[in-house]
Amino acid sequence: MPFANTKGEGFENRIAELFAKQLGLPVQPYAFPQRMNFIRNTLRYRLPGEDFRCDIVMSVPAEFDQASPTRPYYRSTYALVYAKGKGLDDVKSGADLIALPPGRRNKLAIGIHDKSPASLWLVKHGMEAQAKPYRMMSPDPDDYPGAIIDKDLAQGKIDAAIVWGPIAGYYAKRVTSPQLTVVPLHSEPDVKFDYAIAMGVRFGEREWKETIEKLIADNQPAITAILRDYGVPLVDDAGQPIR
Repeated sequence: MPFANTKGEGFENRIAELFAKQLGLPVQPYAFPQRMNFIRNTLRYRLPGEDFRCDIVMSVPAEFDQASPTRPYYRSTYALVYAKGKGLDDVKSGADLIALPPGRRNKLAIGIHDKSPASLWLVKHGMEAQAKPYRMMSPDPDDYPGAIIDKDLAQGKIDAAIVWGPIAGYYAKRVTSPQLTVVPLHSEPDVKFDYAIAMGVRFGEREWKETIEKLIADNQPAITAILRDYGVPLVDDAGQPIR
């Protein structure tokens, strides 16, 4: 979550259901851990005499090279999340965090996923000592990206977290005490925070790709409404927040 789960509760599940209804087709979800060889074991995989396991992957980077990406259906950005009333209420941007007085800034513990843009950004601004890294991929099926927010941040084990926008928005929305603030971050030279997200289909399936792209175009308002239901911070092509 918030992307998808086996119970069909994620925003990818809801968008798939929206498309399937308009195509007059049943939704046949296939779940596979998003690890190495994900595309090879889903979109490209089939046994002799059987169909492919999947015909579409609901979220891939718009410049993905392992599948044929459609037109983007949303753009989001990494975000800073912190608890209100804990000393960071005056931070309204990444620049505000960097500009904090050294006495305040150096005491912070900021949770990040390792090898993410957040780690590059903190190093760039001399804040590597404030970073508390979490594994990007864990072999533990019960370990989920949002734990950095709804467990450690909510419990005060860290002062802030910098994570991918959909994770930030969804889990911050679920935590009611303490109340959490989500601050979308803007890309800067050498650190890209915002990314366009598309859907992936197999190479060579031009008509299927065109069908999906038409569904995206025709249903963009409904797709955007679903994303907002899940707290996804949306940005435009310039990386500016869309209100």
